[in-house]
Amino acid sequence: MTVNRRIPNYKKMYPSASDEVIKVLKQGARKAIYQEYDLKAETFVLDDEKEKAYFVPSREDSLERLIEADMQFCDEKIDVEETAVKEVMIEKLLDSLKFLAQEEKELINALFYEERSEREYAEQLGVYHNAVHKRKNRIIKKLKVLMTK
Repeated sequence: MTVNRRIPNYKKMYPSASDEVIKVLKQGARKAIYQEYDLKAETFVLDDEKEKAYFVPSREDSLERLIEADMQFCDEKIDVEETAVKEVMIEKLLDSLKFLAQEEKELINALFYEERSEREYAEQLGVYHNAVHKRKNRIIKKLKVLMTK
């Protein structure tokens, strides 16, 4: 749909009109164009052939209305690339955890997911905490190798 946003040449249309009348006509035409096309307001368009009314939102929406419509906004504080890399690394880690032995999975689960200390886990197993520490480091190295494949 092409929109005619030109102000007509009222001097040609009304050659006998005074300059003041022409000026008023031009101002009225400009005001009509402003109200119809430039003003940031929503409108309803009636389609007589289909007998339907369509809502056309304003070209400049308010933040409240966009939030009500559940529009998503990018958080400027979050680095998208960093988030994507982190997601890929988490996926690789979860895939690598599948290759660990059951005892290794239990150790990782206790230390990292249950947030237990190495001493607590060592007491539960009845071993020295240094043994748990060495096992943890060995498992982390194994995971690094698995993740690079």
